[in-house]
Amino acid sequence: MLLSEQAYKKIDREIAKFPQDQRQSAVMAALAIAQDEQGWLSPVLLQEVADYLRMPAIAVQEVATFYAMYNTKPVGRHKLTVCTNLPCALSGGERAAHHLKERLGIDYRETTADGQFTLQEGECMGACGDAPVMLVDNKRMCSWMSNDKIDALLEELKK
Repeated sequence: MLLSEQAYKKIDREIAKFPQDQRQSAVMAALAIAQDEQGWLSPVLLQEVADYLRMPAIAVQEVATFYAMYNTKPVGRHKLTVCTNLPCALSGGERAAHHLKERLGIDYRETTADGQFTLQEGECMGACGDAPVMLVDNKRMCSWMSNDKIDALLEELKK
């Protein structure tokens, strides 16, 4: 088994939120738990989640590849997602992305040589008034990302 006992306990808590015959409804939560523990969702890990939820592996893969928050390829220790939808792009998103690219020496969908950071562009994050916005590791929203705030964030994440 690839996941820890603790991860399976978390998945079981998610499964318990649904009727017994609907355990597949916990697929998104199960994938998030698996990814948090392993860093990304390998084909073997997708199969393990599918087996545990008693659903076809292709159905789990469809969910994992549809949503941008799931990593089906290895990523850096920290995934930085910059909103590039029009409101953010016009309000500094392109500038923020350019600054990140220069500071990290990578482009979108690339990972730094030291494995610390992966940079991605993202769709609307629902915070247009806070533009430019970034999402760190799918969990932490950062607003009004000036170059100084980006530099401070990178230093914090390197620790």
